[in-house]
Amino acid sequence: MTVGIVMLVHTALNRAEQVARHWTSSGCPVVIHVDKNVDRPTFKAFQQALAGDPLVRFSKRHRCEWGTWGIVAASQSASELILKQFAEVSHVYLSSGSCLPLRPVQELIDYLSERPRTDFIESATTADVPWTVGGLDQERFTLRFPFSWKRRRRLFDGYVRIQRAIGFRRKIPTGLVPHMGSQWWCLSRQTLSAILQDPNREEYDRYFRRVWIPDESYFQTLSRQYSTNIESRSLTLSKFNFQGKPHIFYDDHLQLLRRSDCFVARKIWSRAERLYQAFLCDGMAAMKKTEPNPGKIDRIFAKAVERRTRGRPGLYMQSRMPNWDWENGLTSNPYSVFQGFTELFENFEPWLAKATDTRVHGHLFAPERVEFANGQTLINGALSDSAKQRDYAPRSFLTSLIWNTRGERQCFQFGPNDNQDVAWVFSRDPNAQVSVISGAWAVPLFKSNRNFSDLRKDAAKFQKIENEHLKILRKSTAKAKVRIWTMAEFIEAPMEPIQTIVDEIGAISGRRLTEAPTMVDLTGFGQFLQNLKNQGMHPYLMGDFPVEPGPINQPSPPRKPYLVR
Repeated sequence: MTVGIVMLVHTALNRAEQVARHWTSSGCPVVIHVDKNVDRPTFKAFQQALAGDPLVRFSKRHRCEWGTWGIVAASQSASELILKQFAEVSHVYLSSGSCLPLRPVQELIDYLSERPRTDFIESATTADVPWTVGGLDQERFTLRFPFSWKRRRRLFDGYVRIQRAIGFRRKIPTGLVPHMGSQWWCLSRQTLSAILQDPNREEYDRYFRRVWIPDESYFQTLSRQYSTNIESRSLTLSKFNFQGKPHIFYDDHLQLLRRSDCFVARKIWSRAERLYQAFLCDGMAAMKKTEPNPGKIDRIFAKAVERRTRGRPGLYMQSRMPNWDWENGLTSNPYSVFQGFTELFENFEPWLAKATDTRVHGHLFAPERVEFANGQTLINGALSDSAKQRDYAPRSFLTSLIWNTRGERQCFQFGPNDNQDVAWVFSRDPNAQVSVISGAWAVPLFKSNRNFSDLRKDAAKFQKIENEHLKILRKSTAKAKVRIWTMAEFIEAPMEPIQTIVDEIGAISGRRLTEAPTMVDLTGFGQFLQNLKNQGMHPYLMGDFPVEPGPINQPSPPRKPYLVR
């Protein structure tokens, strides 16, 4: 008794020839089906190369296309031929031209000889498993699918919509309960012959011919009719990514494949020379005999799927960039954004760098250039100070800056004159600490020596921009740590909020501030705001700022003495 191999070959015929000889060298007959899409001269050359092997046969050719009946028809033709020509075959193992035996063939023969009545085929109802990815579950059995999903996608989708709209439902043949599973099965001679010789086969074939992806349901359903002992698993290692596409194994997967203990693996890259040399050799006999257990490497594939879909926090890859909310965290590390501080305090940036031991930049999103710390023109990761390059993708500029400088906290200034495209990034980012002194943008206008009419226009513009920014920061969906003070509120007691901000940065823990930043001279600022009001522009973001504010931290008058009787 031996195992018969059915190979469905589509491409890489040289590798299929190599694997076929490996099977037959161990006494396993092989029937090969070559896709009708392969041109006739190539097929003839392939057929001629194996003509001298008495254990190789070629079945009737069918045109195979993903999701269509051709793959089932090819499996039927090849299976009928192998059962007819090789009476010693006890099990038939369905494989593809990209499959590769991982263990000595004799081990597979012995394994199946000990289980003569067992059928190894994944077979489960659609209600029991969540295998389908981006496709149809029960509807694949109740609708008709005459059009190719790959070549005629619009017709395919349109025809599905029409059937749903009119409530069309196909009748499932009496006695059948649709099942699904991997198309790579190993069936006993008794079960496979019963399926192929079923008196109702013509009815079943007619029904499954219009089922979507019938190669994942035809044998999986009919084997339930005849098998006395089904092991609902495949002896072939095949892994799929989150999109339902098969993982391809390359040379660097050698040790991973050995750890699986499976008999056969797919899909092997046709140029994985190291894999073919390692597994198609006599040295494989030294491998230990053990039960196939693809679950041993499931954890690795689960980690690969997670890395593919989520990635590392704050690190973006090309495959996730077009998809909104596919990032695993907007940025990789905490950072601080200051709005209005450089306008209100003299030399605020060097003071903050000294107080927190962080890297403090100027306005990274200023219109003229990127104001890196210490006047740098280039920073980690070859980020340039070019405003044009930055504005091509402001969000990517910020995430790249935080990623490239991880390990060192970044602080930078922001204001209404900067590029506002990153404002929503701050609000959605849990790593962001945003501190805003609203209305402080008016201080540079107050200090400038310009015509008042021009100052009024800029004030109206900046106030509108900052107001929109504050709305974003105050949204209920904001995840950043946001603190907002009006300018009038802040200058009443500036040390308390500054101490809170420094403590949250936490670079130098537990240190109380001994030196405060120097506030700019605001004498006449209240009158400046009043002039703006008089000109019809109402500066409300500064808060209730008096026309002539009293001196900050003015000592209280001495108390009058009084007599206690």
